[in-house]
Amino acid sequence: MKKKLAFFIASFFGVGYVPFASGTFGSLASFILIYPAIRYFGWVGLAFLTLISFFAGWIASHTVLKYTEHDPGLIVMDEVAGQSMTMLILLPSYYKVGGNLALFFLLSFILFRFFDIKKPLLVGYVDQRVKNSFGVMFDDILAGIFAGLVGIILVAIFSFYPPALVVSALISSFLWGYFHTYLIFLFWKK
Repeated sequence: MKKKLAFFIASFFGVGYVPFASGTFGSLASFILIYPAIRYFGWVGLAFLTLISFFAGWIASHTVLKYTEHDPGLIVMDEVAGQSMTMLILLPSYYKVGGNLALFFLLSFILFRFFDIKKPLLVGYVDQRVKNSFGVMFDDILAGIFAGLVGIILVAIFSFYPPALVVSALISSFLWGYFHTYLIFLFWKK
């Protein structure tokens, strides 16, 4: 692949050149493709977008890595593939529960960015150990899978229980835990 074309694709048409938080901007910019894929082609269109962004990023990153260090900030096609993967996993929940697609976009964005930045479990392992173009792309796919699975759980909880009930249960659990801990320390003193 030609050098200029590889940099253009890997940076998701230049988005990767944003001087700060290029991964976050890459994730946001991915919705420019994710929305029409869902709107006009549904789950199949989003699956196709995920595959195309993964393989295009893999091939372009292979060329870019010849001129840069491992996983430079300008490569954001991995964020496009990972964000697409998150929405691909969440999309059946949207079809089942309904609601506002923008809220699903927001949920997928927040969860994907969390898993992509923190890199827990297998995501961090791949990021640290697989030092090639496949590793650049695959750690974000894994982050997208984890984000999508957590998103499904959150959607299931909030669709089954009213959000006010969930929030009040969390607050009461926190307060009970705090009160319970206080009682233990109060009576445990020697």
